[in-house]
Amino acid sequence: MIQKIKHGIRAKINSVGLPILALCWVSFFWGTTWIASKEGVKHMPALQLVAIRQFIGAAIYLSYFMFKKTVWPKGNQWKTIFILSILNFVLSNALSTWGVKYISSGLGAIIGALVPLWVVLISLFRGEKLIKLAIIGLVVGFSGVCVIFYEHLSDFFISDFRFGIILSIVSTLTWAFGTLYTKKKAASFNPYFSLGIQMFISSILLFVYLGATNSAVSLSAIPLISWFSIGYLVIFGSVLTFIAFIYALQHLPAEINSIYAYINPIIAVLLGAYIFNEPLTFSIGLGGTITLLGLYLVNKSIRNSKK
Repeated sequence: MIQKIKHGIRAKINSVGLPILALCWVSFFWGTTWIASKEGVKHMPALQLVAIRQFIGAAIYLSYFMFKKTVWPKGNQWKTIFILSILNFVLSNALSTWGVKYISSGLGAIIGALVPLWVVLISLFRGEKLIKLAIIGLVVGFSGVCVIFYEHLSDFFISDFRFGIILSIVSTLTWAFGTLYTKKKAASFNPYFSLGIQMFISSILLFVYLGATNSAVSLSAIPLISWFSIGYLVIFGSVLTFIAFIYALQHLPAEINSIYAYINPIIAVLLGAYIFNEPLTFSIGLGGTITLLGLYLVNKSIRNSKK
């Protein structure tokens, strides 16, 4: 009898406790990756950092699945994986990392939180009917962005700042398109293995671009701090946290799992202010709060429409 009770408690912990723990891990560590990216791109080309990070991350994933003799994708699965590698890694991940070379990590993280708003806007332009709450969330979210940028209006005269903002916004757009494409082409193929293949493909494409433009630096010229950043991004950004994220997706309701999207920017803003002395102003606090409120309303509208 005691053994049955212990087994029941253990099963309940595994079914609820571990997914919640995974979600907490994602909520915190994906927020810290903005800081690691900011530090890494201070000392080397951003796209080279991304290419190295994705190549090492891919090597870890692929080595594991090749050791396990996992079946490789077939037919149209390759097409889906290739398109997602372009949208999610060559464009979204690479551009967001490049963007924080010119803007604060906190601002980059807040812009990164706009993905659900873009998903709603893209769906609207595609002729899909949206419930009132989604429209309200969209307006509220972009109002928050306007509040944030109000004190940065003069910064738009600085070319590097403009470039960083453009890169960051485009990165969220491509991730939104990747999200919609994933929903449309949802495959039964192993998501972890797919992730490794996407990273590998994207790293090769980025290395080709760096070679063609002669914009990379020699590995010996990369300082130790950037290697530490790459290592952190590989372990905590590309491997452990992605595994935790997919695990949480598979075991938690969408309304709970979406919490990480609200916490990541807060972690990035606070750590950016503490580590890099990035400005933590009233407009950033107020605008960030309004933006996250809009994100909450959009997510709630999506859940209501599914019901």
